[in-house]
Amino acid sequence: MNVRTITSLAFATALTLATTTLGAQTASQDMKSAGAATKDAAKDTAHATEAAAHDTAHATKKAYHKTAAATDHAADATAHDTKVAAKDTAHVTKKA
Repeated sequence: MNVRTITSLAFATALTLATTTLGAQTASQDMKSAGAATKDAAKDTAHATEAAAHDTAHATKKAYHKTAAATDHAADATAHDTKVAAKDTAHVTKKA
């Protein structure tokens, strides 16, 4: 083998090793980045879940209070209308 072939072979080997080493570092960094991205996504999901739970609890309490108020109003209206109907019935009964 002549010097030119040996030099070319050595250069090709060095280039291959350098590329492999850089590729390994990139793969390692990619794994770290993927792990960090997964961790960030989990945190975001947890925050969204907490926010949704808070909003649901708020809406449930609001619906409860509105229902209770409407029930009280309906009961008052029914009691009032019952008294009016009883008085009207008594008045008609006295006339007859």
